[in-house]
Amino acid sequence: MSKNPSFEEAYAKLEDILEKMTKSDVSLDLALGYYDEADKLLQLCTKKLDEAEKKIEILTKNRDGTASLKDFTPTSDQVLTRDENLN
Repeated sequence: MSKNPSFEEAYAKLEDILEKMTKSDVSLDLALGYYDEADKLLQLCTKKLDEAEKKIEILTKNRDGTASLKDFTPTSDQVLTRDENLN
């Protein structure tokens, strides 16, 4: 993975870590390493989502300067899975 992975790369790595930790016997030291890496990836994903939200707010400003965004909570059919094409 690159030094500055995309959101999708970081999320895929998180899924990989979760799979490794749940499907095999992992030593405490290795589990702690996975946990540390996962924590950094979660921070990266959160940062990228926050940046995307701010960009959307800027792009959707009304002419009078107020944001037109409403609270958005996706329904289960709106949530993308890892296997879906994100093009």
